Amino acid sequence: MPSRIDLKMMRRALILAERGRGDTSPNPPVGAVLARGDRIVAEGWHRRAGRPHAEAEALAAAGSEARGATLYVTLEPCTVHGRTPPCAPAVAAAGVARVVIGTADPNPRVDGDGIRHLQQAGIDVEAGVLDLDCRRMIEAFAKHVRTGRAFVTGKIAATLDGRAAAADGSSQWITGPTARRDAHRLRGSVDAVMVGVGTILKDDPRLTVRLRGFKGHQPLRVVLDSSGRTPPDAAVVGADAPTLVVTTDKAPEDAVAALRARGAQVWRAPARDGRIDLAATLDHLGSRDVMEVMIEGGPALLGDAVEHGLVDRYVFYLAPKLLGSSGLAAIAGFVTPTIAEARELVIHSVRHTGADLRIEAYPRP
Repeated sequence: MPSRIDLKMMRRALILAERGRGDTSPNPPVGAVLARGDRIVAEGWHRRAGRPHAEAEALAAAGSEARGATLYVTLEPCTVHGRTPPCAPAVAAAGVARVVIGTADPNPRVDGDGIRHLQQAGIDVEAGVLDLDCRRMIEAFAKHVRTGRAFVTGKIAATLDGRAAAADGSSQWITGPTARRDAHRLRGSVDAVMVGVGTILKDDPRLTVRLRGFKGHQPLRVVLDSSGRTPPDAAVVGADAPTLVVTTDKAPEDAVAALRARGAQVWRAPARDGRIDLAATLDHLGSRDVMEVMIEGGPALLGDAVEHGLVDRYVFYLAPKLLGSSGLAAIAGFVTPTIAEARELVIHSVRHTGADLRIEAYPRP
């Protein structure tokens, strides 16, 4: 049973890990705390790929005080040489007496080697402290490292009766400013945002993170456009963030050339039933080190992802409004004939964002 101090320090390590979310791909966000009893000696977190890992940051900040201290780290220290040296040998060399680990590394190349290395060096190791919270922190990394495919978050802004727009097509703004700011923070935490070309033609969104003081990365903007209808002067093709237009062989070469001339990347995806193969697209994004993509719209794209079981996490922003049956459904295009065939979700969290509700849920295993 973890002690009160162990739980307190691991919660602090999770807060630190959160600071790197969205900037570490293809590595996971990780936080680390070095402590003596309930006194924190040093802290660190992984800021971005190629920069020191969380443990290395904490060890460097602690200096000689690391000897005999306890290291709290959200993820098992690595033994694999990548862009930076492995952490487990550095922890052992620093003379750390005890290591408390949130969760094991899901990378098959590690397979417990970090824990074994620490134990063989005579370090007391305890693993699994706040395991579920730590696994949630690295869920996109875990899927990517095991399957090569990008983790998918489906983001839905809707009324309480499940409508994303009114009968006349108007949708701004269903949710309030607090929820919209939270949605921008969510956008800033993923590697890519994805929409269908219908959203581009209707709303001309920029799909960038626009928060005061935001210093993180701008996500890759992915537009699914099987026929090459994205206007070269669309806001999404601007220079303020990278853009990938996913199309098929149906797109005219001159349309593709015009998009590339404006700085967009274009990838011709395989088609399935006349539409872009969404699963193949997620595999392609994974091959580009995109760990997490957020589907923002429209309803047909979300419906395609739901129908084929491709959504790993849902984030609903629900406004206390009703639009009635003539409004546009927030998720469209898939059918469940009976209640027994309904897609079941497990609610992870519910909280207010201003006047609206934010619900995070996962498909039931």
